[in-house]
Amino acid sequence: MHVHIIQHESFESPAAISAWVRDRGHQLTCTRLYMGDRFPSDPTTIDLLVVMGGPQSPATTEAECPHFHAAEEIVFIRQVIDTDIFVLGVCLGAQLIGEALGAKFDHSPNREIGVFDLTLTEAGRQDPCFSKFPEVFQVGHWHGDMPGLTPKAEVLAASKGCPRQIVRYTPRVYGFQCHFEFTLDAINGMIQNCGHELEAYRDLPYIQQTAVLQSHDYQPINQKMFQFLDLWTKE
Repeated sequence: MHVHIIQHESFESPAAISAWVRDRGHQLTCTRLYMGDRFPSDPTTIDLLVVMGGPQSPATTEAECPHFHAAEEIVFIRQVIDTDIFVLGVCLGAQLIGEALGAKFDHSPNREIGVFDLTLTEAGRQDPCFSKFPEVFQVGHWHGDMPGLTPKAEVLAASKGCPRQIVRYTPRVYGFQCHFEFTLDAINGMIQNCGHELEAYRDLPYIQQTAVLQSHDYQPINQKMFQFLDLWTKE
């Protein structure tokens, strides 16, 4: 399987997703937008596209972030979706998928930074990739927005702070507002580059501080992502 990753910033890395690709013997290529990379010219060579997160939103302008061209990326994502391959969006990536399908992103009712519970919805309990998950489980979070919903989208999981954590747009297109891929190294990168948010939002209800973020065991969260990816991409 050829897995291609769109990465918006060096510190919002694929983290455990890269480990899954390596451990399963898949091919990995990347578009690192922060380095000036271009999107693949032939998306039909890709079997799984993963669109990572970033501090941007779909509304971020090129004046605000010169290497982020939202409209161009949305067009590319739609082209890939139209080839009927697997597409997974994480955080900003989930929002961009929604935009590519005509659903505007929205602000989450609450900003979340930390590890918090997700609860599966009825649709989530019936979803073939999540039906064997516990009804409540923990994942990582670092966000203030959430993906838009198309008429056919199904919300599969929510948290107390955000009602759209896992969205199935089609059987081959999923959006994760949450972060299953976080590792301790990835969290340290986020703290180093976005740590000012911890102080700015410290009085909000779903904000954990540095020592707590670094105390979590992210491996069980990663294992749940591996379980999802294995089931989802199994032909």
